[in-house]
Amino acid sequence: MKGDYQDLVDEISALLGAPATLENRDFRLIAFGAHDSDDDLAMDPVRTRSILTRQSTADVRSWFEAFGIARATGPVRIPAAPDAGVFRGRICLPVRYRGIVQGYVWLLDQEPGKPGPGPAALDAAMEVAQRIGVLLAEEAKAGADLSREFLAVLTAGRGWQQDMAVAALRVALGPGGDGLHAAVCVTPWPGEAPASVPGAAAVCVVPRRGGGEPGAGAGTGTGAGSGSHAAGEPALAVLLRLRSTDALTPALAAVARLLPRAAEVTGTGGKDTAGKAGGGKVPGGEGAGGKGTGGKGGSAGATATTTAATVTARGATAGVADPVRGLADLPTAWERAVAAARAAAAQPRFGPVAQWSAIGPYRMLAALAADPVDDPAARTLLTPAHRELARTAEVYLDCAGQAGRAAAALGIHRQTLYYRLAKVEELTGLDLDEGEDRLLLHMALKAARLT
Repeated sequence: MKGDYQDLVDEISALLGAPATLENRDFRLIAFGAHDSDDDLAMDPVRTRSILTRQSTADVRSWFEAFGIARATGPVRIPAAPDAGVFRGRICLPVRYRGIVQGYVWLLDQEPGKPGPGPAALDAAMEVAQRIGVLLAEEAKAGADLSREFLAVLTAGRGWQQDMAVAALRVALGPGGDGLHAAVCVTPWPGEAPASVPGAAAVCVVPRRGGGEPGAGAGTGTGAGSGSHAAGEPALAVLLRLRSTDALTPALAAVARLLPRAAEVTGTGGKDTAGKAGGGKVPGGEGAGGKGTGGKGGSAGATATTTAATVTARGATAGVADPVRGLADLPTAWERAVAAARAAAAQPRFGPVAQWSAIGPYRMLAALAADPVDDPAARTLLTPAHRELARTAEVYLDCAGQAGRAAAALGIHRQTLYYRLAKVEELTGLDLDEGEDRLLLHMALKAARLT
């Protein structure tokens, strides 16, 4: 399919005598023609970033859409905007199928005073764009069908319903379904699923069900719900193809790109009003791709971490499950990805992205029912009025009951620590010299972070 797109883009480039780029309607680069010009204006900053990063920011998309390209049925000329890094004007050929825009073909317009492509050449290019539209529509339909099967696996009740859903997804994926995959959860994701995620076998949005649990099958009673986020907020589920069980780099790279998009979807992605058609600075690439957070330089994990400031303010987190081969264990992998996302929201030290293998006791705690913790012993301690005592108890238990370490971690005197622990025992009725009482309180305090 990608080869078909490249052939059609090359055909348009030949018809119009200018290198063309093809993007889907989400402004992600699909194919581009060869650039053999020595003219510096042929590769302005916007176009260069488009090709290198293969995606754009919301500001870039808004800037180009302000020229009416999403509604246009014929070529649209967009003037140069040097202040925005657009040194040469653009010609946009909307790619449509049955009246619905599927993507865009972009070309550099001729410099002022020089003749550009004539009407006949543009008409011929639009005919090629229509053929591209058919391919994109077919691909979108196949993707929608796959998303539906993927969602069915994640929301089916355990037992025969889940088995049937897994079998249907296996058929939809074909031989690729037997390969190595990693499940990724990004939450909250209050919007539609992205049209494409690099390296993804399937993508869908999983609605939240009672108690904030994402996609729990009816009657399961358990699962890695996401009580860390409000009930009713959906999660984005991604099934990523992997080459090795030892390399989660593709999963981390995908997360690095998706977390900022989660912020953009909610309108808190730091949108710059200068990115409108009026001609302000566009902080990203051309319609096909501004600078993405998963760009060059540094590891994927480090890149994901650099988004923490933006994402943490928003509350979006992501979880990555351990790799699985085939689809039989996909429901479990999804639960683990959600558990990791919940742990990332509960414990800042995990960062905005957490791997299930690294969340320690939260692997067990997140597998419990997603209902709020309501143990009678801890109920009073967990009220806002006793927040300081609860933190003292948690740090003390995190330090394995070592008073010296706990006092140092809290920055208080030992006597102050002993006084607070006595108050904790008084409120809970527990004896912190007893192992089982310590275990109960520690579990209650940690589980409370997930609600």
